[in-house]
Amino acid sequence: MRIADVLRTKGAAVATITPETSVSGLLTELAVNNIGAMVVVSADGVAGIVSERDVVRKLHEHGVELLRLPVSAIMTTMVATCSPTDTVDHLTAVMTTKRVRHVPVVENDRLVGIVSIGDIVKQRMEELETEQRALQDYITRG
Repeated sequence: MRIADVLRTKGAAVATITPETSVSGLLTELAVNNIGAMVVVSADGVAGIVSERDVVRKLHEHGVELLRLPVSAIMTTMVATCSPTDTVDHLTAVMTTKRVRHVPVVENDRLVGIVSIGDIVKQRMEELETEQRALQDYITRG
């Protein structure tokens, strides 16, 4: 299965934010969209990714002042990306190796989606259920 198949199922909408947006603004967007991470985009394309985890880790360091800082101060700039033609198995390995939970999908230098570890787990569970039903049908039909 390819990442394009996952995006067809879940949709290709991506919540984005600019590097200049305040962390307070980021938190508002995360809550409004009920998501855990946002892709940070600039005029040049994907500039980074920022998650709830980034906020929590920096809160200890900066205290309440963190809310006024720009997202660029806490975002991850070395972003693992994938393409729609990558396989789910390949992306699973990338997420595990790089210890990331959200991966932007990029095609021809354009952001076309985002895939989370939850999307990958859901996809794998559906595959396992389909295989189980096929095996049960095979066994009961002889």
